[in-house]
Amino acid sequence: MPEELITQFKVTYYDHATAGKLAIMTMDNGADYKKPNTFGTGAIDSLNEAMANLDKDIKGLMLTGKLFIFSVGANLMEVPDIPTKEAGVEVGRQGHEAFKQLMDLDVPTLAAVNGAALGGGVEISLYCDYRTISTGVTAYGLPECFLGLVPGWGGTQLVPRLIGHEKAVELILKNPLQNNRMIKGKKAFEMGLADRLFEPVEFFDESLDLLAGIVTGDVVIDREKPDMSIAKDVIAEAREYVKGRVHSGAIAPYRACDLMEGAASWSIDEGFEQESQTLGELIMSDQLRASVYSFDLTQRRAKQQVGIPADVGALPVKKVGIIGAGLMASQLGFLFLQRLEVPLVMKDISQEVLDRCKGYIDSQLDGLASKGRLEQPKADFMKTLVTYTLEDEGFQGCDFVLEAVFEEMSIKKKVFAAAEEQVSETAILATNTSSLSITEMASELKHPERVIGFHFFNPVAVLPLLEIIKGEKTNDVTTATAGAVAKKIRKTIVVMKDAPGFLVNRLLIRNLVVCADLADGSNTPQEIDEAIVDLGLPMAPFDLLALVGPAIALHATETLAEAFPERYHVSENMKKLVEAKKPGVYLPMTKELDPEVAEMWKKDESKPKLSADEIRAASLEALADESRRTLDDGVVAEPQDIDTGMIMGAGYPFFMGGLTRYLDQKGISDKVCGRKFLSDEEFEAYLKR
Repeated sequence: MPEELITQFKVTYYDHATAGKLAIMTMDNGADYKKPNTFGTGAIDSLNEAMANLDKDIKGLMLTGKLFIFSVGANLMEVPDIPTKEAGVEVGRQGHEAFKQLMDLDVPTLAAVNGAALGGGVEISLYCDYRTISTGVTAYGLPECFLGLVPGWGGTQLVPRLIGHEKAVELILKNPLQNNRMIKGKKAFEMGLADRLFEPVEFFDESLDLLAGIVTGDVVIDREKPDMSIAKDVIAEAREYVKGRVHSGAIAPYRACDLMEGAASWSIDEGFEQESQTLGELIMSDQLRASVYSFDLTQRRAKQQVGIPADVGALPVKKVGIIGAGLMASQLGFLFLQRLEVPLVMKDISQEVLDRCKGYIDSQLDGLASKGRLEQPKADFMKTLVTYTLEDEGFQGCDFVLEAVFEEMSIKKKVFAAAEEQVSETAILATNTSSLSITEMASELKHPERVIGFHFFNPVAVLPLLEIIKGEKTNDVTTATAGAVAKKIRKTIVVMKDAPGFLVNRLLIRNLVVCADLADGSNTPQEIDEAIVDLGLPMAPFDLLALVGPAIALHATETLAEAFPERYHVSENMKKLVEAKKPGVYLPMTKELDPEVAEMWKKDESKPKLSADEIRAASLEALADESRRTLDDGVVAEPQDIDTGMIMGAGYPFFMGGLTRYLDQKGISDKVCGRKFLSDEEFEAYLKR
């Protein structure tokens, strides 16, 4: 796939009063910061040309990026065009050879990291002799292991040599495996990845002055060499960390461990060749192609807001109301206040609950101020935008009202009816229900067309998914407005029709039913959890049960069992768990079965004990069946909707490609449904379009 924008390496020259001629090499794709610099074949060609044409009399070179952007690394969307492992190896070699020209220059080189630096952007800076970084850098990292790759253009070799193996493990493994965590410029400097930290206003000039000082000898930068003798022990611990995060599911993090360990004994050239060989292997793997697919879903496709009418204008939202002020409602209230910065009404029937809600929102605003993410006067002003009330009249003037009360239809109908009396005929009434019918909830209102499902996932600040559910009478204006609000609060959406359990919960509960059945038999919860998480999933079924809460899970299961009794049923043991008010099956913060749960849990030992492979097969086959049914029933339009939902709402890793891609790769969809969700040809065409 050709690059839409080719990053050019543009060279200008500056005659410094004391240092002499300095080359300034700027990476720039010609677009603004919304289209960051990437490295594809065109960029590598441009770098080679720029290096070949450098004036021979330069005394130093500074590499930097365009406004707000250094470089975000390789163009991942070119990967599907790489035809063979050998071609993948060559991609690695070409990157190494191009970047190494900076390392081989016989004059001092300095990378001035002025903005976002990811992947190959970080790596190219490591080939320079020195680095500066701006305090304005908010995204710095090596995300490759998150994407099914390794930092294969020098990262696994140069980072340990620069800052040691312990910090290298943090940057290359731990951050990516913690939901692709990025660090800021200050943190990168503190880790030793840069030699100087400068403020944005004078960043360019101060970086250039530093290079000049190095050239003249007025500035000497000394670094302590890391202890490479501890590499083996550090990487052994790192492998255990990887096992704890992704078990045996992901390939790339283990390959990264091998490469980082090798950095302690290989020469630079040996290490680079090992990286290239590993890139060739991973580029052709199912996991990387799944990761490219996941990346596209959550970046390009998500921004398109598939399912939101493109030709219908959204209504303005200038005041928001939240019905309920409990823990979930408080999180939602703060999210709307933070993102929309409009007047907010929090309504509850309890003053005590409202007081706790106020304390939560105030503390969140003060926390942002203390971290420097919000000026304290602005935080204090935003507090004044919130009204806490016991009365429905507070909703007057609201354009968007979201209910987040107890999951019972009669209660939700009642609060909506009361709110409808206070708002205009066009105001949106949204519900955060996790399983109840939107159509039924709207059935007794005067204007059912302006009711829509707006289902968040807990914790609200962490999980990016928002399910937008259209009732039978929900109109396009309501849907368009919901989409616009979702974009403003920075949530990734999946649009669907009203159906029991909607999408993500329907799939998660189907899996929970299978796991509960196995736990009712000869398998233990621990055996089931271990088998499932070995796929690489972030959370085991019975750990998820504890996070959601058995009572909520039971209620959702009952809703689905009523709708689909042939596939869903409620375990009597689960009922007992809820009746006993147990938070889960394990003792808190352990994987040890609660003795009281073990005593009450009735086991049918006549059921055969399943192996780990058989447990995984039972789970995945049920998920394949339910995924196909959601498509056949028209709950969502495409397999991509299912995969987006499972990645963004259930934490499925990128390397699995969500759910349907994994089922296709493993042959499970063929076995259960008689066909793939996306044929091989459809999948390749999707990646290359």
